[in-house]
Amino acid sequence: MTVDLEGLGRRIGGSKGELLDELKELLRMRSVSAREGDEEGFRGCAEWVRAKLEKTGAEARLMETEGHPVVYAEIGGGDRTLLSYGHYDVQPPEPLELWESDPFEPTVRDGSIFARGVADDKGDVMARIQALRIYQEEIGPLPFKLKFFIEGEEEVGSPNLAPFVRANRELLSADACLWEGSMKDEAGRPMVFCGTKGMAYVELRAKGASHDLHSMYGGIAPNPAWRLVQALRTIKDENGEIAVDGFMDLVEPPSEKDLEALGRIPFDDAALRASWGVDRLDRNLTGEAALREYLLKPTANIAGIHSGYAGPGSKTIVPSEAFVKMDFRLVKGQSPGPVVALIRDHLKRRGFDDVEVVDLHGVEAAKTPVDSPIVQTAIEAWEGVGAEAVVYPTVGGSGPTSLIATELGIPTIMTGAVANSGSRIHAPNESARLDDYFEAIEYFAGFFNRFGR
Repeated sequence: MTVDLEGLGRRIGGSKGELLDELKELLRMRSVSAREGDEEGFRGCAEWVRAKLEKTGAEARLMETEGHPVVYAEIGGGDRTLLSYGHYDVQPPEPLELWESDPFEPTVRDGSIFARGVADDKGDVMARIQALRIYQEEIGPLPFKLKFFIEGEEEVGSPNLAPFVRANRELLSADACLWEGSMKDEAGRPMVFCGTKGMAYVELRAKGASHDLHSMYGGIAPNPAWRLVQALRTIKDENGEIAVDGFMDLVEPPSEKDLEALGRIPFDDAALRASWGVDRLDRNLTGEAALREYLLKPTANIAGIHSGYAGPGSKTIVPSEAFVKMDFRLVKGQSPGPVVALIRDHLKRRGFDDVEVVDLHGVEAAKTPVDSPIVQTAIEAWEGVGAEAVVYPTVGGSGPTSLIATELGIPTIMTGAVANSGSRIHAPNESARLDDYFEAIEYFAGFFNRFGR
């Protein structure tokens, strides 16, 4: 069947006001998952999304979890199945005084729309639903099965997602999955992400006396802050490399295709340093070496450290306890459970068996090969709207992507790019460019067309 993709573009161009009004309606809903007390309003947002899917002709319903419900829908038929993941919850808007307009009253200025959740992830969710509706009206029924899987707890770490996915393996089965989270880079190029790092998040705890002591005892009293400093010194060596016994032995080396994709990624470390206000990157990394470290290697990061007195003026004490929070970003081959065990064994062998390692949470790494057919479909769909995509083997962050990509074995990518590098995701004045939003609708419609071939 010959498809008039230019006709899709004209249809979207002639419906911008209607499409924008529909998006604004969703953005006005205060679905902040980090807050309690407005269960009715939160469920109202889920019901609104369900109703929008139902109006496209999909069989849509709410599926309960221990927390907020999942919106699930199916439409179309054929030999192939595409799963679309997103979330309808948003981050808290605070600090409110830094917003230039009400975060829950969408405002257009300078060619962008400002509202909490427009870039993460309501704009993406709405663009996919609108693309489905326009595709059917302009082209006809989908030649494949499309499943929507939209949760309401992503912004609080998806605490109920794993049991939901594991209990609904057959329902969520698909040939490929479109995950949320893509964006455009500083030059306006759409990025296609093929994976996420895993993570082991731990807390190291040390204890001293039963209570804070006068620091006159500083020469004889055990100091848990110094104890943690000494323990931390063994985790990285003098060159800044991770030195946990056996940690790097688990790493599976990147494929040749990954390295080829890495070589095609435009990366300006000078611009990155300028944006951070620093003179150099860690270990003086530059160019492709820095990019490889960022995308393809694990990390051992100190996220927070606390002990003793940190208020104004002076207070001379030997603290009674100390703790440090660490996140270890993991790559293919590494898994949170074994990594936490390695950290415990590493410290114990060096005499730090008194330092408690508390396993707070973890996620597996997720990886789809860069030469997977779904990646090629994404590239071709971007070409269809006149854009050249940049393919990333993975991203530096982590998420529950592994539940679909690793546990269910479904090739999973992030694409769509409603957001951009200046969208201020999770910050005041979150925004998306209107041109990017309307292009994303056209992109998803073109993606559906190519996937159905």
